[in-house]
Amino acid sequence: MDHQEGSNDIDGMEGAWREIERNGSGLYENEEAGSMREPLLRKRTMNTTSQIAIVGANVCTIESLDYEIVENDLFEQDWRSRKKVQIFQYIVLKWTLALLIGLATGLVGFFNNLAVENIAGFKLLLTSNLMLEHRYFAAFLAYCSINAILAASAAALCAYVAPAAAGSGIPEVKAYLNGVDAYSILAPSTLFVKIFGSIGGVSAGFVLGKEGPMVHTGACIANLLGQGGSRKYHLTWTWLRYFKNDRDRRDLITCGSAAGVAAAFRAPVGGVLFALEEAASWWRSALLWRTFFTTAVVAVSLRSLIEYCRSGKCGLFGKGGLIMFDVSSSVTTYSTPDLIVIIVLGVIGGVFGALFNYLLDRILRTYSFINEKGAPFKILLTVAISILTSCCSYGLPWLASCTPCPAHLQEQCPTIGRSGNFKNFQCPPGHYNDLASLFLNTNDDAIRNLFSAGTDNEFHMSTLFVFFAAVYCLGLVTYGIAVPSGLFIPVILAGSTYGRMVGTLLGPISDLDAGLFALLGAASFLGGTMRMTVSVCVILLELTNDLLLLPLVMLVLLISKTMADSFNKGVYDQIVRMKGLPFMEAHAEPHMRHLVARDVVSGPPVSFSGVEKVGTIVHALRLTGHNGFPVVDEPPFSDAPELVGLVLRSHLLILLKGKRFSKERVKTGVREMLQRFGAFDFAKAGSGKGLKLEDLNILEEEMDMFVDLHPVTNKSPYTVVETMSLAKAAILFRELGLRHLCVVPKTPGTPPIVGILTRHDFMAEHILGLFPHHHSHK
Repeated sequence: MDHQEGSNDIDGMEGAWREIERNGSGLYENEEAGSMREPLLRKRTMNTTSQIAIVGANVCTIESLDYEIVENDLFEQDWRSRKKVQIFQYIVLKWTLALLIGLATGLVGFFNNLAVENIAGFKLLLTSNLMLEHRYFAAFLAYCSINAILAASAAALCAYVAPAAAGSGIPEVKAYLNGVDAYSILAPSTLFVKIFGSIGGVSAGFVLGKEGPMVHTGACIANLLGQGGSRKYHLTWTWLRYFKNDRDRRDLITCGSAAGVAAAFRAPVGGVLFALEEAASWWRSALLWRTFFTTAVVAVSLRSLIEYCRSGKCGLFGKGGLIMFDVSSSVTTYSTPDLIVIIVLGVIGGVFGALFNYLLDRILRTYSFINEKGAPFKILLTVAISILTSCCSYGLPWLASCTPCPAHLQEQCPTIGRSGNFKNFQCPPGHYNDLASLFLNTNDDAIRNLFSAGTDNEFHMSTLFVFFAAVYCLGLVTYGIAVPSGLFIPVILAGSTYGRMVGTLLGPISDLDAGLFALLGAASFLGGTMRMTVSVCVILLELTNDLLLLPLVMLVLLISKTMADSFNKGVYDQIVRMKGLPFMEAHAEPHMRHLVARDVVSGPPVSFSGVEKVGTIVHALRLTGHNGFPVVDEPPFSDAPELVGLVLRSHLLILLKGKRFSKERVKTGVREMLQRFGAFDFAKAGSGKGLKLEDLNILEEEMDMFVDLHPVTNKSPYTVVETMSLAKAAILFRELGLRHLCVVPKTPGTPPIVGILTRHDFMAEHILGLFPHHHSHK
């Protein structure tokens, strides 16, 4: 079975499932990842063996990543033969790739903003000019048509070129860094669609952001640079081969995800903390230092590019996009009434955030029925939401009254021909429409308007209420469509709006500025939906450039997260679960404490002898989808049956292709193996398909010959005794980043291996399917 190929839409799911069943992959070795924990897939496939999951809007076969070092004879020989200069090359290459990831992600982030500001700017200027001529219906048609064309283009790219690019991408990156792999998660086509689809989606005026897609984009760039070379493109430089393993790719992709946040928010420290708090499952000090270097490169490159654009050489791109939101707080002390208002904001953020997550879960389930009908339905849904958004953005400002421009303003009022706080819309000269100032702007400019200090009376309470209701609802219905879409911006928009509302209502008891209330409202809603605290806190401080806000932001985040946690999980955790991605949590589930390792393995496993017949190996590879096989020595190679180690499927395929067979059942030894193979021959292929059983040409007479598996067998696999509690085994499995965990017997004289624990065996659906009475302990 080709574990790398994903079907193009949900219609292909049942065929994929039948293929899985036909190849016998539903045995003990179902590490190809996670259980369909929610009905998105389960209702329609009756899937119980966790071979497929939704990546973006695409159903894919998935598998686990190999983070464990395979300590076989070839590895040991290669490690001993490495010189100091080769180790130095490896270290230099790691830092060079981190530099390239930072530069490339910074350039993509800048290009995204440049494109969005100019495309959206052209659309908004055209609409504004038509309205100044009192051609209101023509203005609406132009606005709605441009939005629909941009939306349809982005959706077509997603539906036909890379369905995995739909959505934010953060759940997929989070799952990848947890050890779950699917070819389409970080494929070059996904990168292409993520960039251009995000530009189309944001320019189309959807209530979505480019921040989530930038995280996915950074991860894709890192994956592309960390392929370890390519024969197809003649990139076979020896240095690049050092990265033909999942451990180094994981570190690079962690750097890439941090770089994505740094490029989206111009928040380098926030990017590092985001990778640490939300994205990465494994962390160490060396990775912290390299991630920080990557985000610093992003920050420096963005700063240089923005300075260039301030000279007016980038079209409409100037103040927009990558600028800090200036919330200059004149209040340096906080009184008790101020803290009461902040506690109220935190509670509201927690409640609204939990409700947002619940409603989003319901809406995504509904959309799955539409999306599975095929690409045309995905595009139709996207265009329908685009028209709804355009009607709201253009229609709702007509409900707002015209407000006279404030006296003694330094900036032009009403704003004509550019972005700003005071949109003229249908108002007479000297007046502005405050609701149009929020709707008929890019999302970044709308946030800037809400965050702006000294504007306590700029927005009416009715305006804020209408805008909050519209953004909250549009953010919910927009996320599930087939375009790259982030949740940060909708959440910040809605949060800052109700923050201003609370500030206006409770203004008599507080001295804090309305713009500061907007910022604290955004923080509370971010804490309530995403449940991140440290990283969101630092990102907001870097966005606003005001360290005096730190205690207030910390307090509101802690309250909102605590409140929301009492209702449901964070939005990304919910989406990971819904998509069926088999995420290993940092803690063991309660029902695992009542079971031992022996209870969940299916045995006896498919195993090989140390010197095995070629036909037996080919037959086992053909009948199963397992990726690891125990190797057991028996007499005459040992006094009694003993476990030699574990051999990987990919290594067996390479060994069979090399055809170093013998007619007698004897050990050939390491020296003879080294004459035919090097350690890099067994390195994991990049995002290419790798070697498959169908690629081998084994002759009939060769099927009765023998091959020595000892040189390629991992002689020190991680093992646990069969009586170890499943909870303890789960912690060990997750902390070490394993793909296989061998279970050995406690009683001597029995077969040397009981079975193999894989990621699937720790999934709640598998365990509770075997032991339904443990539902009460869940």
